[in-house]
Amino acid sequence: MTYELRFERLINAERGLVFDLFTEQAGQVAFYQQGEATWIVRSECELRVGGVWRIEFGPSEDEIYRHRHVFQVVDRPHRLLMSTTEIRPDGFSFDTETEIRFDEQGTQTLMTVRQSGFLTEQLRDEHTVGLPEAFAQFERFVIESSRNVGL
Repeated sequence: MTYELRFERLINAERGLVFDLFTEQAGQVAFYQQGEATWIVRSECELRVGGVWRIEFGPSEDEIYRHRHVFQVVDRPHRLLMSTTEIRPDGFSFDTETEIRFDEQGTQTLMTVRQSGFLTEQLRDEHTVGLPEAFAQFERFVIESSRNVGL
C-alpha cells in the first residue's frame, strides 16, 4: 500500500502565466525558498518530455534535500507529470509520481499538486507541512512578476 497527498491553491493570475512562472528557475526558487534569506535553493530544469528538473534545497550545505524530477508529460499550460526521486540529507531516498495541474477558474488559476507513492502515512504527512507556505510564496512571486510586466 502507498499513500497520496493532494494540495491546491487558487492563484490570482491567468493560467499561462502561472504555468510559465512555475517552470522557470525564479518561480521554482520562489516555491522552495521557505521564506528564509539563508535557505539554499538551486534549480536546473530542462522542460520537455524526458527532461530532468533537479532541485536542491535546505538550511545549509550540510543539510541539502535533492529532488530529481523526470518529465513524463509537459502539456503547457495545463499539466506536468513527473517521476520524482527524493534524496534526503541522511541518504534515504524514495520515488513518487508528481502531477501538477493548472486549471482556469475565471481569471484565476487553480494549481493542484498530487503526489503518490509515499511508503508511509508519516512520510506523506511530512510533505504537507511546507506546501501551504510554498504555494503562498509562489503566489507572491506571481503577483510581483505580474506587476513588473504590467499585467
